[in-house]
Amino acid sequence: MTTETQVVPSTSTWTVDKTHSNVDFSVKHLVISTVRGHFRDFDATVYLDESNPENSTVSASIDVASIDTNEGARDEHLRSDDFFNAAEFPKLTFASTSVEQLGPTKFKVTGNLTVRDVTREVVLDGNFEGRI
Repeated sequence: MTTETQVVPSTSTWTVDKTHSNVDFSVKHLVISTVRGHFRDFDATVYLDESNPENSTVSASIDVASIDTNEGARDEHLRSDDFFNAAEFPKLTFASTSVEQLGPTKFKVTGNLTVRDVTREVVLDGNFEGRI
């Protein structure tokens, strides 16, 4: 008698916990300073295939009006038509096109970022920090 062991792929879909997650950025300004900030309101979903991480996907939607650089006047300017035009284009979106595992906890996530109805490919660094 032989016994076959059936391996069931471990897949799951996760909604990012906003309480323990951040959407942060930093931008060089006039080559002499760095502006740092974050978006307070966002949603993201990760489909995780632990057996084959390359089959995983990431999608996100960020509320432009929630930008916060700790400078109110700058934030209003960033929301204006000079930059994001939050009134006409209220969301930034990201949809992954590939996920590459670089190490046990390091990933490269390539995808399409849409800002003001313009879509460009971007590459993001990802770190898996565990789960509870």
